[in-house]
Amino acid sequence: MLHLTILGSGSSGNCAVVSSGDTTLLLDAGLSARQTVLRLESIGLTLDDLDGILLTHEHQDHTGGLEVLSRARSLPLFCTALTQEHLLSNLKFRTPPAWRIMQTGCVFDYRDLRIESFPVPHDAVDPVGYILADADARLGVLSDVGYVTNLARDRLRGSDTLFIEANYDTQLLETDTKRPWSTKQRIASRHGHLSNEQAAELVAAIAHPELSNVVLGHLSDDCNDPAVAIRQIRAALDSAGAAEARVLCAERHKPTPAVEVARLRPRARFQIVGLAAHAQMDLF
Repeated sequence: MLHLTILGSGSSGNCAVVSSGDTTLLLDAGLSARQTVLRLESIGLTLDDLDGILLTHEHQDHTGGLEVLSRARSLPLFCTALTQEHLLSNLKFRTPPAWRIMQTGCVFDYRDLRIESFPVPHDAVDPVGYILADADARLGVLSDVGYVTNLARDRLRGSDTLFIEANYDTQLLETDTKRPWSTKQRIASRHGHLSNEQAAELVAAIAHPELSNVVLGHLSDDCNDPAVAIRQIRAALDSAGAAEARVLCAERHKPTPAVEVARLRPRARFQIVGLAAHAQMDLF
C-alpha cells in the first residue's frame, strides 16, 4: 500500500516520504539533516528505515540536508547526471553519496516500486517530475515548474494521488511589496513556479472520478493563502467530476498527516447500485 507523507514543503525546505509495503524513499532533502531526523521520528521512522533518496532538482530548498545526511548514512541517491555534476561542484561531501544516476525520462524498478521521471521547465540544470507506482497505486509528483507541458500533463494522467506545486496567487504576487519586480518576474516566468490558477487548470485537465487526493506543495507564505488555493483546486475537481477527491495543503514547519495514494472507490456509486438491485429484487 503506497503512502505519501510531507515532512515539510515551502521555500525554506522541501522533503517528503513515499512508502510502500517494501520500500521507503525520501523525496528531496531540502530540510536540514536535524529537522529531517526529527520529523522522521515524529512519524515513527528513522534514517535506518530509508531505502534511498529521490531528487527532483539541485536547488538548496530541495537538497540542503544532503551533505550531513550522507555522512549519517549511505543511501542510494537517485538523480540525473547534470544534477549530480552541479551538486559535486557546489556541495562538500565528506562521505560521497551512493549515486544512482538516471536519465531524464527513464523508467526503472527499485524494489517494489516502478519510478518514472519526466522533464519539467524550471530554472535548474535538469529538473524532473516523477510517477511512483506499486502494484495497486500511482502517485504523480510535480514540484517546482514554470508551466505545465503537454508531456507532464500526459505523464500525470491516471494518477491516484497528485502532489503538485501551487506556489502563488497571482494577485497576491502582483501586490507583494517585499519582492523586487525582477523576483516577481522570475517566479511567474515559464521557468519559475506554478500559480494556483495553473495548478487548477492541470487538475481540471487530468482529474478523474477515482482520484483520491490532491496535495498542494511549495505554497508561498507571503503570496498565497491555503484557503484560496484549496478553493480553486476544489472548484476544478468538482467541474471535472472528481467531487470526492480530497484537497489539502502541505505544511511548512511540521509533517502533514500521511495520505493513502490508493485509487478512490466512490461509496455513493456502490450504494446507488445496491439500492437499485434491491428494488429490482422487491419487484419480483
